[in-house]
Amino acid sequence: MKLPDKKIKQKKPEEETKKNPKWFFLVPIIIPVIFFILLEISLRIFNYGFDNRQWVEATENKLMLNPEIARRYFYGVEGVPQSNQDLFDIIKKDNSFRVFVLGESSAAGYPFSPLGSFSRYLRDRLKLLYPSAKIEVINIGLTAINSFTLRDFFPGVLDQNPDLILIYTGHNEFYGALGIGSMESLGTSRDIVNLLLYLNQYKTVELLRNTIKEILEIFSDDGDRKGGTLMSRMAKDQYIGLNSDTYFNGISQFEGNMRDIIDMAKEKKAPLILSTIASNLKGQTPFVSMKSEKLPRADIIYIQAKKEFTLGNYLKADSLFRFAKDLDGLRFRAPEEINRVIKFLGKEFHFPVINTDSVFASVSTGRITGSNIMTDHLHPTLEGYQLLGKIFFDKMKEKNLLPDSEPVKLTDEEQDSITISNFNFTTLDSVLADFRIKLLKNDWPFVTGENLPDRQAGKIPTSTLLPLKNIIDSLASQVLTDEIIWEVAHRRLAGYYLARRDINSFIEEMDALISQYPVVVEYYDYVANALIPINNYEKAYKYLEMGYEIKPTAFTTKWLGTINLYKNKLDPAERYLKESLNYDSRDAQVWYNLAGVYVRKNDYELALENVNKAITLKPKYPEAVNLQQQLQSAVGRVN
Repeated sequence: MKLPDKKIKQKKPEEETKKNPKWFFLVPIIIPVIFFILLEISLRIFNYGFDNRQWVEATENKLMLNPEIARRYFYGVEGVPQSNQDLFDIIKKDNSFRVFVLGESSAAGYPFSPLGSFSRYLRDRLKLLYPSAKIEVINIGLTAINSFTLRDFFPGVLDQNPDLILIYTGHNEFYGALGIGSMESLGTSRDIVNLLLYLNQYKTVELLRNTIKEILEIFSDDGDRKGGTLMSRMAKDQYIGLNSDTYFNGISQFEGNMRDIIDMAKEKKAPLILSTIASNLKGQTPFVSMKSEKLPRADIIYIQAKKEFTLGNYLKADSLFRFAKDLDGLRFRAPEEINRVIKFLGKEFHFPVINTDSVFASVSTGRITGSNIMTDHLHPTLEGYQLLGKIFFDKMKEKNLLPDSEPVKLTDEEQDSITISNFNFTTLDSVLADFRIKLLKNDWPFVTGENLPDRQAGKIPTSTLLPLKNIIDSLASQVLTDEIIWEVAHRRLAGYYLARRDINSFIEEMDALISQYPVVVEYYDYVANALIPINNYEKAYKYLEMGYEIKPTAFTTKWLGTINLYKNKLDPAERYLKESLNYDSRDAQVWYNLAGVYVRKNDYELALENVNKAITLKPKYPEAVNLQQQLQSAVGRVN
């Protein structure tokens, strides 16, 4: 039997592979993006890390530089710097003249900060000359930073509508935060560093940064991150020879960042004044003398410079002192090339430049800047900072970069003299500055040479270096060891003087606090409360008025009214006392004093009405009861 043939079905071969949908290829990209977006949102919701905003609210209507802002730039050191905490209005007033000061520790006024900076001289002189203008001079200088920080700050500064920007910077370009020779360096590419600074606004980047830091800390000794001055920790023993690749990278880094800053100012049409920077040439020996086949040792050139100076060959000595500074392998003082860049950029972009280097030399013997105007290797004396403020002011006047309001009629010499004589700077501030310099010079590289690997070698014990002879020394020491802050030290010293009835010294300390924190109404009340019991009404009134301008309170209005009553100025007395009742209607003394106003105005019925309210609040009030009886009799006779 023959079986029928079966047709076997064969599959036709696929002519082409079936294509995947487009979204299939996007998934590997979308998932990580969604992950990082959700991570960023979560980190922000839970307030991860530090507050990285540039400006924060100091009061309900004032802004200040964020005290944590330096964490953007310092990744591996403990104890980041803070600014002088200058405040400015959230909403700029029509009559405001707003100046921002940018730079490093010299701009901040070290070692005399916060009160001794050149910005304080400027602020006080502008206030003296333009009393009707709202003067705001905001110093955002920070220790151990450089042009990377300034470039990062600058857009935020421009957002605050400045009338003028002043920049004094350049010394920290190599070892300042993220500098080419710093322990915080992120490499030689300026573009990459600035990109990373931009990305720092994201919490995800901060998380990654902190994770890397914690891993690195496991394998590293953290001793250098905690000991010594901030700049000594930042330098990490890296020496940089003159004309080396690292040297030229540092100069290029500075010029590139400054060009970006000037471009931003130009685009926003923001007035800008630059400055050359001064160094202690004659009084500071080179820190590190490097051996080189092409260049001499810095210490040998420095010795030659001193010989020429002794012989009176000042021009030659100046050239040699500057050459010795440039040969110094530890670049704590800016090389001459930094000043050349500043002058060149000012000329190229048509921005004014003050020649601080030249002016400081002009007041020094042989026209060579030395310890007569410098406290150390680069920080000016208090008189030096005031001179720096003066030459900035002179340039502002020359370029007509001053407030529009009408100035008072004072000569330049009178303005300068009054500003300096009224400078709020106390003995405590002087001791703090002295202690800071002693500690600085008791640390590397001042006390240990290049051949001493132990940074503690040669250091004097702090107890020997800073003997505490009195309460001022003790308070200064507590500030420097971070036991208390500057404000607390001045407040405690003011209280100490008040307890001993040394009113003048008490007022001096309080004036320093008011100069630094003029928006704290309690300071004015505290001074007035000390002056009123000793019947110093004239001086008390001045502080009450200043406090009232900031924020009227029951206390300020009560005593402004009471003192006006004492002076028989009845209309302002009535106005202030009535206003005081708006803040506290249960103060019997205010009702009693208001009754006194109406007695003197011969309005006995209204006076009786007010004294009755005083007695209702305080039945055992002999003076009020006595006045009530007299008024009842007077009203009865009238009726």
